Amino acid sequence: MERPDWAPPGIDITMPSVARMYDHYLGGSHNFEADREAARKAMEFMPGLPKIMQANRAFMRRAVRFCVDEGVTQFLDIGSGIPTFGNVHEVAQRADSTARVVYVDHDPVAVAHSRAVLEGNDQAAAAYADLRKPRDILGSSEVGSLLDLDRPVALLLVAILHFVEDAYDPYAAVAELRDALPSGSLIAVTHASYEGIPVPQEQADGTVGVYKDIRNPLIMRSRAEIARFFEGYDMVEPGLVPMPHWRADTELAEEDPWSFSGFAGVGRGR
Repeated sequence: MERPDWAPPGIDITMPSVARMYDHYLGGSHNFEADREAARKAMEFMPGLPKIMQANRAFMRRAVRFCVDEGVTQFLDIGSGIPTFGNVHEVAQRADSTARVVYVDHDPVAVAHSRAVLEGNDQAAAAYADLRKPRDILGSSEVGSLLDLDRPVALLLVAILHFVEDAYDPYAAVAELRDALPSGSLIAVTHASYEGIPVPQEQADGTVGVYKDIRNPLIMRSRAEIARFFEGYDMVEPGLVPMPHWRADTELAEEDPWSFSGFAGVGRGR
């Protein structure tokens, strides 16, 4: 398999990555054949996966604009993935030129490309860290230099928590991040669920199996289980809903049925 010039040293290009598969679903070019092959297998069971990813990105952009409108202009985007059109810093800094953004990912390709995209932007940075180790995130030089943790921060957890198995206690990780942020901070979450997927669960299980095979288990949680991530926060209207239903700025009748898979919500810290 030919190794692209842009691939960082030490990356195993034969092992699929969820960040690079996500990039492929969105039509990006920073992925390897192994990523594309795994994505194609996943789409055999859930052909609407690209629509789900697009709905995630659309929610993220609406949530960022909401945060800025609420006066929160600091963003900590964990599981940020590979840069594509309409990134957090682009949306936030378009709405408020003083907005600051720290991206966090544990995929070296995602971090390398984020840093390349952000070159020359002294109000945004990318950190190499893992959601399962919140202390590493909070103690990173990027967070230390860009974010003032005495002022409200918008914590973005978009399409990431469903890749953290219960054994790693994602609820505790989110609680640790929440407790490190001041009152008035916001949290935005999207999460995969069997609820809303327009195919039988048995068929969707085929996609879950693909992610398990590449050692990145996809954990489908119920609406009630997803709501637990908002403990300590007050839900912003309209609550925890299918992604297109969260403060939609388009006619929902135009949305693809796959877009309503899973849930999204924003909470405000007490």
